[in-house]
This record gives sequence, C-alpha cells and structure tokens, in this order.
Amino acid sequence: MRVLVISQLFPPDMGGGATRAYNVVRGLVLNGCDVTVIASFPHYPYGKIPEKYRWKPIVVEWMDGFRVIRTFMLPIPSQGIGKRILIFAVFTVSSLFALPLVGKIDVIWAANPNIISVFPSIIYAIIKRCPIIQNVDDLWPEELYELKMLSEKSPLAKFAELLAKISYKISKAITPISPGYVKVICGKYSINPNKVYVIRAGVDINKFKACDSVNKCKEAFKVLYSGAFSVAYDFDQVLLAAKLLENVKDVEFILQGGGELAPYLKARVKELKLENLKIVDKILSRDDVAKLMSEADALILPLRNFGRPYLGISSKLYEYQAVGKPVICCAEGQPAEYVKETRSGVVVKPGDYEALAKAILYLKNNSYLAKELGESGRRYVEDSLSIEKIGKEMMVIFNKFLKG
Repeated sequence: MRVLVISQLFPPDMGGGATRAYNVVRGLVLNGCDVTVIASFPHYPYGKIPEKYRWKPIVVEWMDGFRVIRTFMLPIPSQGIGKRILIFAVFTVSSLFALPLVGKIDVIWAANPNIISVFPSIIYAIIKRCPIIQNVDDLWPEELYELKMLSEKSPLAKFAELLAKISYKISKAITPISPGYVKVICGKYSINPNKVYVIRAGVDINKFKACDSVNKCKEAFKVLYSGAFSVAYDFDQVLLAAKLLENVKDVEFILQGGGELAPYLKARVKELKLENLKIVDKILSRDDVAKLMSEADALILPLRNFGRPYLGISSKLYEYQAVGKPVICCAEGQPAEYVKETRSGVVVKPGDYEALAKAILYLKNNSYLAKELGESGRRYVEDSLSIEKIGKEMMVIFNKFLKG
C-alpha cells in the first residue's frame, strides 16, 4: 500500500501532532507500507529553521524507512492566532510544491494541522484519484475557544466551523485520537458515525521503556513534565505545589520543553524563589526525552482547568506509561478516565496544587504502589498501543476505503 501523509508538524518538531504523525507513519512502514510524508521545514515552536533548509523551496530526505519531502516555512514562532494562521496558510501553499515528486499513491492521511491539512490533500486526491482519511488530534476550532484564542461568536469562528464541516464531509473517513471527540464531530457537524474510527496516538515501546537500573543511586524523588510550554497546561499548579514542598529536601521538580510560556515560567520560578524546580528550556531528541522520562519517579500531566471535562488525550500520556512510571494526571474527562481505567497513576483536580503536592508525597512514600501503577501502564501500552498495532489498525481503515 502506498500512503501519502500530509503533516505540517513532523519530527524534529516537538508536540503531540508531530509525535502522532511519526508514530503512525512508522507503524505503517513496519507493516509493509510505502510511505511518503510531506512536512514543512522544522520550525515548531520557536520558528528557528535549521540552516540546511533556510530559504529553499523544498528538501527531500529519508527517515527510518520512509521519504520526507520538506517544504518551505517562514521562520516565525507559533505564538498567537495571527501568526498561527499565517503558518497554516504558508504550509497549505508550500505543501503543493511536492506535487511533481509524489509518485503513485493509494490513500492520503491528512495528519495536521487539524482541518487545514485536508485542503492541500484535496488537490492531491483529485490528481492522484485516491481517498482522503482525516486525522483529528484536537477539535478545531473548538480548542481555540477553550484557549481563549478565538471568540465563539466571532465571524472568524463561524468561518472556521464552516471549514471544519467541509473537511469532515469531504474526507472518506476520520480518525480522531479520542472517543471524546466523536460526539462533537457527529453531533455538531452532522457526520455519519460510520465514517469515524477512534485510533489512539500510540507509542514506540522500544524507545520509551522502563529503565529501573538508573534509579538505584538516586537521592531525590524526581517529578517530571516533558513537552510543550503552551497555554493548554497549568504550570502554576506545578510551581505552587513545588513551593509547598520546598522544605521536603528529597523532592525535585523538572519542567523540560519549549514554547511560548518559557519566559513566564522562568520569571515565576524567580518570583517564587524555587530551588527545588529546574527548567530545561530546550528541545531534546526523542531518545533523550525517553531517557529523561525513564530517570523520573513520577510524570505529571498538568492540564489547565477550562471549566469542562477534557475530550482529548495528550500523546505524552502514552509515553509516560511506556517508561513504566506512575502518572499524576491533573485533569477531568478523558485523560482522567483513561488513567483510572488503565490503573496507571493518580488523578487530581486541575488547578488544585495542594492535592498535587499530596499526590506527589503519597507516591514518594508508597514506592510499591508507584511501581505497581507504572507497571500497569507499561503493560497496557505494550498490549494495545505499540506503533506496530496502531499502524495495523490504520491499514484496516485504509483498505476498507480503497475497496469501497
């Protein structure tokens, strides 16, 4: 099977969208598919284009058994709605530069950005005469309403919802990462449930794995967040929990990642005079991220409280589970339900820093339970969410619509 993946964000870009796209592509390759990826030049989140790509229209390279056609991107950071719209517009156009280099394909998977990636996919689908399968990492524009980046009553919101409806209607099938998205897609946009197939993000269990030996000589109980420093996360909950535990000498907090909130986090750490919290403000390779996670004792998912349960599930949650460490999930809705169902961690209310501090001490003082929760999460992703299994699930959907 020959698959074309259109994905603005792709490693080494950080974030859930890039990770999800890579994991699916790698899973397809491991199942014998011939995959070509059209992605923009690496740029997320800071807009720093590596020198070898700068001001070129297109660069072709190979990665882990598949071809990646990188297309032009402006060197601007992903901050604010205006810059994001410009970035999306640039990729919508530049992704078409790859058209002469794309050979025969059987199916297109529109990976990201949500909704937008479908529109260049339409051009490829018409020319190549193949179906479009649409990925949904996040509900757009609904997530923008949650993040207060767009008013639900604005003309731009109405236009965005029209684009969403068109993209859902045009796609032969839709593959959201969370069951929480199905009701919105089918209800709000009147989409037939029979064309919606939930496929979770998946994880490379060979890269993200438990490494118990690294913990034997540690002096501190390490609590880690790894990922984007974005407005979707409530880092104040973590900072205030660290402040409460500042006199507990053997508890250490680490925030690793990058993004628009990095300056704010550094300023808040100084303001609170936190000596038990370290910010690693740099983008690491996936191997280094996996190593960092395996060296932690507990991994935290501090989602912001938007006043309603979360419908999506962050892909980092599966990586957290894969390294065999307990998850502290600060959320309500799908992430909390998933952690409870897989018995892979503890759940506290978003924004409740006192409860977060208590959860950290609870896991620290109950090492046997922490180990049990970590092992449970690892077993679940091994059984259900390896990239090989996710790739096979995706192939089943692709084949269904090829035959149809």
